[in-house]
Amino acid sequence: MGLKIAIQGIKGSNHHQVAIDFYGNDIELLECSSFDAVVQHLLEGSADKGIMAIENSIAGSIIPNYNLVYHNKIHVIGEHYLNIHHHLMVLKGKTMDDVKEVHSHPMALLQCKEFFKDYPQIKLVESADTAETAKRINDEKLEHIAAIAPKMASELYDLEIIADNIQTIKNNSTRFIILKKQNKVWPEEEINKASLRFITDHKRGSLATVLNVMSDCNLNLTKIQSLPVIETPWKYAFFVDVTFDKYEHFAKAKSLLDIMSEDFQVLGEYKNALLL
Repeated sequence: MGLKIAIQGIKGSNHHQVAIDFYGNDIELLECSSFDAVVQHLLEGSADKGIMAIENSIAGSIIPNYNLVYHNKIHVIGEHYLNIHHHLMVLKGKTMDDVKEVHSHPMALLQCKEFFKDYPQIKLVESADTAETAKRINDEKLEHIAAIAPKMASELYDLEIIADNIQTIKNNSTRFIILKKQNKVWPEEEINKASLRFITDHKRGSLATVLNVMSDCNLNLTKIQSLPVIETPWKYAFFVDVTFDKYEHFAKAKSLLDIMSEDFQVLGEYKNALLL
């Protein structure tokens, strides 16, 4: 058996699809009920790698996951962008007329809300995971419940898709990060993206000064997310992603940011999954 990969969710979920896209089919999947459990597998050494959704093109950042990575000193070693397709699936032989409830993850329900305006009689019910609902429909032979889930779930759990791509916004993508307990993966010449975390002081223009340093070092800021520092009210930490053409530019920026900011930390250095 290949690498042990911890994911949030079960087989047939989007996290499972990312694991296959990134590492192929020769993997052992560790199914987790939460992102905390994914991190715990990494810390304990029971998983080689972990996969975690970090932001969606519609819903924005999954904010608690930033702190999960930082506080547990887990490293980002890669990223993957997955186009999200929501399909409505039921037991084989059933139709839309048989459906009384649709169960899925709250985000999936939200992203498909427009579709169900034509079916006011159908009750939308939140569940923990898209694929988990698909599995339960098959296991328990639920005749009047449908799931919103990825196509892979219909194949794994022998369900029939009765409506394809029911998401309101068709161009819907989620960014996933690949996690490891240690950071050493790529040679410097292959690294062109990094995730950073730092705190600035309360002086006027402090953040602007840091951002100017990044610009002067030829770094391209692709993401910035502020989060409160829980231990210090009204103080904020910044999580940023940067891309660069040469590692030496990033190395220079690192040395300067370490001096200019507080609690500076590199969360990961890896390959950019999108074209620069």
